[in-house]
Order: sequence, then C-alpha cells, then structure tokens
Amino acid sequence: MKYLKLLRLFAVISFNLNAQNNSKLENNQQENAIYVIKDVNVIPMTKENKVIEKATIVIKENKIHSINKTIPENSIVIDGKDKWLIPGLIDMHVHNLASSSPWVIYHTKGPLVNYDTQNLMTLYIANGVTTVFELGARPEHIGQRNEITRGNVIGPRMALAKVIGGNKSNFIAKNPSDGRNAVRFAKEEGYEFIKVYTWLNEETFKAVIDEADKQNMKVVGHIPVAFKKKQAKDFFVPHFGLIAHAEELSKQTDDYSYEKAQEFARLAKENNTWLIPNLTNMLSISQQAKSLQNIKNLQGFKYVHPLMQSKWLTSNGYYGASEKLIEYYTNLYDFHFLIVKAFKEAGVPMVAGTDAGISGVIWGFSLHNELKLLVEAGLTNEEALASATRLGAEWLEIDDKIGTIETGKFADLILLNNNPLANISNTLKIAGVFVNGKWINKNKTDIMLSEIENWNNINKEKYDWKELLNSLKN
Repeated sequence: MKYLKLLRLFAVISFNLNAQNNSKLENNQQENAIYVIKDVNVIPMTKENKVIEKATIVIKENKIHSINKTIPENSIVIDGKDKWLIPGLIDMHVHNLASSSPWVIYHTKGPLVNYDTQNLMTLYIANGVTTVFELGARPEHIGQRNEITRGNVIGPRMALAKVIGGNKSNFIAKNPSDGRNAVRFAKEEGYEFIKVYTWLNEETFKAVIDEADKQNMKVVGHIPVAFKKKQAKDFFVPHFGLIAHAEELSKQTDDYSYEKAQEFARLAKENNTWLIPNLTNMLSISQQAKSLQNIKNLQGFKYVHPLMQSKWLTSNGYYGASEKLIEYYTNLYDFHFLIVKAFKEAGVPMVAGTDAGISGVIWGFSLHNELKLLVEAGLTNEEALASATRLGAEWLEIDDKIGTIETGKFADLILLNNNPLANISNTLKIAGVFVNGKWINKNKTDIMLSEIENWNNINKEKYDWKELLNSLKN
C-alpha cells in the first residue's frame, strides 16, 4: 500500500510538471500570435453600446489592435459567425483562497495549507471572469497576482483592497490615529484600495476614509455596527466610494420598505457612493441554511478545493438556522431587490460582485448567477452587463484599459454562442475567452476543469476541515 501511494504521488508530480511545461510553451507561442475574429457581432459595452455586426477584430500584442481594418498576414483566424463578443467580466467582490497559515507554527515553517494557484484561477477563466476585486487582500494575494503577471498562471487581473477593522481583520484600528497609520502602511505595502470593516468605531471609520482620501486610495467596505439605529446620513461619509453589499444597508434598519430603500439611494447619490448589490450571497445563505444539499447541487461544486468542500459541508455556519432566522434572511433578500430598484431609479451606479469564496459562493460561476439576479431585480440585460464590465472598470479607474471593446484596450474578451442582450443567461454559453490577449477555447477550459475535478477526487480524503482545526489545537 505504501508503494502504491508513492507511485500515485510520483504520477501526480510528473503530471503537474508536464502540465506546467506545456503551459509555458503555449504561453510563449501565444506571446507573438496575432488573432483575428471574423464575422462576429460585437457588443462593445460603451455608453452608446451600438452593436457592430459581422465585425473583424484583430488582436495583437495582448491588445485590441483594430476593428474592421486590414487583416495582418500569418494571423490565427477564429470564426465568429453567428457569435457574440463582449468584454471580459469583472467580479467586484471576491475572496480568493491563498496558501497560508492562521498563525506562525514555527519560524521557517511556511504555509500550513497550500493551494495550486492555477486551479483556483481556472474557475474564473472558464467563466469569462478576467478581472476580480479582492476585498480581503493579504501578501499571499500579491504573490498570486505576480504569478499571473509573470505568465506562470493564466488568471484574471487582480485589484487588491486591504481590510482595516476594529477587530477580526488584518489591520486592527481602535482609534483614529491607528486608522490613519493603517492606511499609510497599506499603501506602503502595495495595496491599492482600502476596505473599511464592520467593527470600526465611528471616529476611526471616518478617520480611515479621510486618510485614504489624502493617500489617493479609494474606499470600499462595510458600514460599521456602530452606526446601527443612527440616521443613515451619518454613515454616508465623503469618499466612502463603494458599499460592499446591500446587506450593509439592510443591517442598519428594521424598516424594509421601498421608502427606506429610496432614502438610502438618495443619500448614496448625494455622496457619490456606489453599490455592489451582491444578491448572490444572501440567496446562498438562505439556501444553505435550509439544506446542505443545496451546496452539493451547486454548479461548479466539484471544482472547489476539497478542503473548502469539507468546510462548507461539515462546519457550515448557516446550516441549521431556525425558521425565524431563515425568515429574516428571506426578508433581507426581498429588501435587497427593493434597494436595487431604488438605486436604479435614483441613478446610482451599481457594480456586480458576489462574495465569491464565502460558503456556497463559487468563484467564477457565481458571477453569472449575480447577473441573472440583477435582471430579476429590475435591471435590463444591458444594465446588468454594464455592471460587470464598463462600470466595474470605471470604479477601479482602469476603464482606459478594460471594460469595453475599443481599439487600444487589453484583449480581455468573451466569445459567446448566443446574444446576452436577448437573454442574460447566454453569458454562460461561452465558446472561448481571451485573457490578456491569450486565446483559450471551450475545449481547453473543459480540459482544465476536468483536471481539477480529477485532482479533487484523488486527493479528497486528504482534506478534512475538522481534522485540520483539531491539529491546530493540538
């Protein structure tokens, strides 16, 4: 049995090394490739968003080189007939797994749990998610981004927000001075955005946002519980640019009326505070509270790392909730739909985000669910697409580089078999994806996903969440 395990281990190692070498070879070949998508219907997602029918798109040196211009010689031609081209999708609220330890076991020990970065990022790429906003950024995430930038991993662009909270966060700030210092440290360490968190007191919350403004860092995040029962105008602080999910608003009130949603929308409009509705997370919470089978039935669950599968099924913080609590979740979910309606009515920009990585919300797959829910909440198909393309890029201040299909922008694109303007669910019908100018067709992503599934099945028994916790205690 021992020798059988060793042979299996060597086989896995050999497979991974060959896969890495093949990936590097493919990356090198694609560096100089010129691609042409012919006869494709382009949905540019610009503000005017006029569909360009039967267009010819040239992709060269990882950018959109031309639209309906001369086709260079020696190009690789992709047939776009009866297909639709949209910008790559942006998930504005994710939490990526990263190799790490909860604390130092001993000096030089390194991560307690290691994850394959490519396996993690493949879930995004297979779903056409080419940019993500990490709202719990740590040094490990900077490392992941470096792997992607070097070309060792095919993955999305990553924007990083450092969390500052009163407790239960990487940076803890108990007073305004601590908060200001935390912002400065975050900038020095290379984080681009600040995330304010639940447990900040009122004075520190305002100080963090003010210091972020001085450091030219935008702020996203939670509304601290310190504002509970206070007037809504108190937490709409200038430069608080983006609310992480609609739940932050519903937690501040017991009034789930449309009039209350309109009040929030009016204040957000006046303060230039955008919103991530994040309908997916509340729906997921209410579903898994009722039954763990709802997690097992999730599309993409078989691609989730075995340790997280174990955690979501054996240590689920939502499962087993009382009927009263489930009713509360349902009321919040319904109120969030009213919030979306009110924010749309008030003209407050909303961007798509899913909380990917929390229990029951699967990276990549979840964004398509969010788009569907946004449409059910009252957005048009085009507005939902804008929330996951142009508007996300605009808030991140990289709209000169991504978010629309225009000459000179990075080639982060999705080729679809059907028109998403006719049916938002057509975003799932992916023929292939361009990731920073690299073409990955559906066959390739299917193979990559199949490899993840196989690895998960082989290694499933090695990962048990409760055993891991017990080993840490001992």
